[in-house]
Amino acid sequence: MAPLQETTVPMKHKVPHHLGRENARKVAEAAWETYSKRFAEFNPTLTWTSESRGEIGFRAKGITLSGALEVLDDSIDLELEVPFLLRPFKGKAIAIIEEEIQAWIRKSEDGEL
Repeated sequence: MAPLQETTVPMKHKVPHHLGRENARKVAEAAWETYSKRFAEFNPTLTWTSESRGEIGFRAKGITLSGALEVLDDSIDLELEVPFLLRPFKGKAIAIIEEEIQAWIRKSEDGEL
């Protein structure tokens, strides 16, 4: 019998901004650092593969999630492959990540970054 393959569901989300790409990358890095400390038990990782794109990952309950973060001129885009079994939690995951990014966007707009 062939091994059972885990089905994943792509999760895509855009967080709009008016910061320009350079400041948006600083926002993404600061937000990710805060997120990583807040949710250290999920071993979040971010590895920049270019000036505007980074590979992201998490590990929860023995399941690894992977995806990408891309910084554009007017948005920070997230894409994550979510295993089908964790699909009910994707809305919460998006909300938490967007909350961090929005907080850092406000800080950047207020000159705090």
